[in-house]
Amino acid sequence: MPVRCAWVNEDPLYMNYHDHEWGIPVHHDHTWFEFLILEGAQAGLSWYTVLKKRESYRQAFDGFDPDKVALYEEGKVAELMNNEGIIRNRLKIQSAVTNAKCFLKVREEFGSFDAYIWQFVGGKPIVNRWRDKSEVPAVTPQSDAMSKDLKKRGFTFVGSTICYAFMQACGMVNDHTLDCDFATIRAK
Repeated sequence: MPVRCAWVNEDPLYMNYHDHEWGIPVHHDHTWFEFLILEGAQAGLSWYTVLKKRESYRQAFDGFDPDKVALYEEGKVAELMNNEGIIRNRLKIQSAVTNAKCFLKVREEFGSFDAYIWQFVGGKPIVNRWRDKSEVPAVTPQSDAMSKDLKKRGFTFVGSTICYAFMQACGMVNDHTLDCDFATIRAK
């Protein structure tokens, strides 16, 4: 059995996420938008809570299609508030709609969200070499800069801590601890 980062519990869903997604560089706008919604939903909660609801989110938010989510009106928001499969927080649901609109503007300006977002780490992943999870920061200068720029563009639920978790999830930073068997795999 592989050794994983200390934050991973024994749930196969969580282990699969760690082993096959977390820290792997993302370059597809659809995936960027999915993680933007999910990381915003995580605010104040655990990632595990959100991960267990991911499939419900996928269904509720039209497969994380930003073009569709940007068109949601109050009736759809009200429908989502009654969906027990997602986190029923009006601000987080409205944030998904707002962020979809902002996402489309960024995509139009830069050609893709991917082209925009990778600029915060110079176009390639930052590979950290943490010995213990206690060394992993909650924010960095890069997440601060990302947060500031996203907020300037109208995005919500994009504080620096959320942005750093977003960067970890999408492979902009490799924060697998050195004792994790996946640290060396992802560093290549």
